[in-house]
Amino acid sequence: MAKTPKYVYFFGAGKAEGRADMKNLLGGKGANLAEMVNIGLPVPAGFTITTDVCTYYYDNKKKYPAELQKHVLDALKKVEKEMGAKFGDPKNPLLVSVRSGARASMPGMMDTILNLGLNDTTVEGLIAKTNNPRFAYDSYRRFVQMYGDVVLGLKPVEKHELDPFEVILDRKKHENNITKDTDLTAEHLKELVQEFKAEILAKTGNSFPDDPMIQLWGAIGAVFGSWMNERAIIYRKLNDIPADWGTAVNVQSMVFGNMGEDSGTGVAFTRDAASGDNVFYGEYLFNAQGEDVVAGVRTPLPIAKLKEDNPKIYKQLNDIRKTLEKHYKDMMDIEFTIQQGKLWMLQCRVGKRTGFAAIKIAYDMVKERLISREEALMRIEPDQLNQLLRPIFDAKEKKKAIDEGRLIAKGLNAGPGAASGRVVFSAEEAEEEAAKGEKVVLVRIETSPEDIKGMNAAVGILTARGGMTSHAALVARQMGKVCVAGCGNLLINYAAGTIRVAGKDAIINRGEYISIDGSTGEVIVGQLETKPSEVVQVLITKTMKPQESPVFKTYNDLMTWADKVRRLGIRTNADQPDQAQNAIAFGAEGIGLCRTEHMFFGENRILSVREMILAETHEERQAALAKLLPYQRDDFKGLFLAMGGRPATIRTLDPPLHEFLPHEADEIQEVANALNVPAQRVIDKMESLKEFNPMLGFRGCRLGISYPEITEMQARAIFEAACNVSKKKIKVKPEIMIPLVSTVEELKLQEEIVRRVAAEVMKEKGVKIDFLVGTMIELPRAAVTADKIAERAQFFSFGTNDLTQTTFGLSRDDAGKFLPLYVEKEILPIDPFISIDVEGVGQLVEIGTQKGRSVRPELKVGICGEHGGDPASVEFCHRAGLNYVSCSPFRVPIARLAAARAALKEQQSKAVTAAKPAVKAVAKTAAKKAAKPVAKKAAAKKPAAKPAVKTAAKTAAKTAAKASAKPAAKAAVKAAVKAAVKTAAKPAAKKAAQAKAAPKKAVVAKKAGKGNVKTAAKKTNKKK
Repeated sequence: MAKTPKYVYFFGAGKAEGRADMKNLLGGKGANLAEMVNIGLPVPAGFTITTDVCTYYYDNKKKYPAELQKHVLDALKKVEKEMGAKFGDPKNPLLVSVRSGARASMPGMMDTILNLGLNDTTVEGLIAKTNNPRFAYDSYRRFVQMYGDVVLGLKPVEKHELDPFEVILDRKKHENNITKDTDLTAEHLKELVQEFKAEILAKTGNSFPDDPMIQLWGAIGAVFGSWMNERAIIYRKLNDIPADWGTAVNVQSMVFGNMGEDSGTGVAFTRDAASGDNVFYGEYLFNAQGEDVVAGVRTPLPIAKLKEDNPKIYKQLNDIRKTLEKHYKDMMDIEFTIQQGKLWMLQCRVGKRTGFAAIKIAYDMVKERLISREEALMRIEPDQLNQLLRPIFDAKEKKKAIDEGRLIAKGLNAGPGAASGRVVFSAEEAEEEAAKGEKVVLVRIETSPEDIKGMNAAVGILTARGGMTSHAALVARQMGKVCVAGCGNLLINYAAGTIRVAGKDAIINRGEYISIDGSTGEVIVGQLETKPSEVVQVLITKTMKPQESPVFKTYNDLMTWADKVRRLGIRTNADQPDQAQNAIAFGAEGIGLCRTEHMFFGENRILSVREMILAETHEERQAALAKLLPYQRDDFKGLFLAMGGRPATIRTLDPPLHEFLPHEADEIQEVANALNVPAQRVIDKMESLKEFNPMLGFRGCRLGISYPEITEMQARAIFEAACNVSKKKIKVKPEIMIPLVSTVEELKLQEEIVRRVAAEVMKEKGVKIDFLVGTMIELPRAAVTADKIAERAQFFSFGTNDLTQTTFGLSRDDAGKFLPLYVEKEILPIDPFISIDVEGVGQLVEIGTQKGRSVRPELKVGICGEHGGDPASVEFCHRAGLNYVSCSPFRVPIARLAAARAALKEQQSKAVTAAKPAVKAVAKTAAKKAAKPVAKKAAAKKPAAKPAVKTAAKTAAKTAAKASAKPAAKAAVKAAVKAAVKTAAKPAAKKAAQAKAAPKKAVVAKKAGKGNVKTAAKKTNKKK
């Protein structure tokens, strides 16, 4: 008979059925609640409904497994016992919260209901129990408001519509001349409950349920349902969270922060989530519930003030902060409630942080010896390095603006960096304007999860309410957006489209420029110029010395750690010496793609290029190319000097010739006059070069085959430049790359020209240059016949931009019309021009690499498309065994870190695989030894089996870990060993326990009866 799956996991009473490593099943919140109980922190009892139920729910037309109801009721009884209250009891009611909890944190994207279990009867029981009518009715009105919104669907419909419940609440305050929610009396709140219920019925047609059990199942269904709401779907897509993961549901006993001034609630981070500084950072409110802090409705107090207001609770929290960091070895985000002076922990999770903070925290934790360097590299997402390279406001420009009185307000510095943009007041406006190419700053009284699309589209976010842990701050930090929150002086009027400032005459209208400094919290009217980050100032502009910048020191050490680990080489795509120099400063090891056609567009050259295209004879074409030769030679000389002996892959002419010709009538006449030819000749040539599909037309090696003199000129320019630089005792390593080959014959014809010209130039100059000739694999045919092509090619470089186009049969320039829809409908997981299509294009890369190396084992292989700077694509290239990736200069640091992480992941995977057989064997042996029924020792040494298994497993772990070269791999081995030992130890422990009832004491066991062996064993021990 099949075993019934376990759908519900209890936590509380100092023990939990779950643990931290069960996030896939219990979600992040559920796993960490269990873990906090396991490490002895004060957590209100509750239970977690697993993510398996969510998956079942969506796979079975929103129905639950048959066993779920019993599992929930059994767990609820345990909670009632632990908390000394009964769910739905009129005299001693247990109230619960119902919260979501996916395995990956999705702050604010799914739904929560607090104070569940209240109705007109149980609220009286709560009053009698607490002797606090105001608290009871405050909890009741909050519950009706949340349940009405989340479960029954009473919420704003239009983008500028106010929350219906807030409208009623504001009206009640206005009628009674009250400004603060806390000044509402018990009677006011009681009236609000009935008014809320009446509004729900009037607007939705739904009656508010009084039965607590109906409330509970309604809330559970709403939380599972919120996994597929629009904002959750958008968030998952933005953060690459698979839909099939599902969410868990956490049902937990309520503790109350709104029971008076000795109660409160707060959210905190064990370090500063914006800057990464090692300080306790957070906010709290007295006489409030958790949603008041995170929703931004009330601006909370900084956690440091709690040290003055309640030193005892502050110390307890600070001790818990240290405990959590030591246990999890990471910066944690915590939620807590103080109920009448007692502290309760409601949640802990690895905290969201800015990219800047992520880097600093990982770096500092290495210095504090909490984590290894390898772990630090795995903690930092490569794209987070962008925030280290982001612009900041120019200090002079900013000072000038402040002196002019344009600084209008100051809020909380919630997301570092600087941003200027036009003011918009809604997510929809932000999307629309950003789609037009406008930079916008999204201005809201407070953001909500529905604003997620607009926040993503905006360059910056500004809110009037909310603190450092508000929705705006949290999500902005994760997105890497500049954010200023809690700017209380701003009076925002959505309908009028204006921002006024309390006490000032300034008015900012929709569409006007505003500048926000996320590092200082300053809000400035107008557009401000920015300047490079400190890293760029040290490496590129040279306006700052390395020792003057702690930020650069962190960045530099991090890159050094990454370089020690990575196997994959990192090159750059550069066409000019300054680009090459920037890339080298960022750590590039060579040029992976020099597009020679980019050199043709300079003022002095384009006319010669056009003369070459318009030439009607071989002689005319050669004459025009002779004019281009010195320019090309100087270009390559500059590149070789910049590279300083590093390899440079130079692609011969690739684009169709029509791209170099003018298109407007006046430009056509201008070219005709300059070249002393009739305008009609220019027009005729343009007509002759027209193509239905230029991408697949007369370009690449086809140009060089039709006009070999073009390849000759470019080869001569390359080798003359190489020889001239070599004479200066500077090494040069040219790699000539022939584009768009589909057959080995095409490559052969072009290769012969290159080698012939090289020999001629080296003979003329009396210099020998080592060089390679290879090809760019951009066509599927080239990939599948790579073994033939490798007979002539000394290297391959996959041009993944064109390979993607030709594999999918679509144009990158035109695909923007439908590709976003493909991603939205999950036809494709991601735009294949952003991240390499591993299943299709990736397979061609692997086939091409394997086939090429089957003929030429030493074949050097890289990619030079834009995918070279995409972390996921870099990881694929590592797995595929490529030698290098090439990307734009400012993506080089990202590629270096991505390559290091790819190497570490591979080490971890290999270590786990290698450890499994050893662990299994050792654990099996340990279990056997521990389980032997040694009758005499069994009774006296009750836990003998467990230490035996543990010791054996520990030895296995040490042995396996030594065999693993890197600390990151050791961690993976330990985890695998731990899991294996747990499994192995269970039967061993069971057998050892059974062995206690040894034959020697059989008489006692017999007297005790078959069902009471343990009791008999205890009696025997006592007699001894």
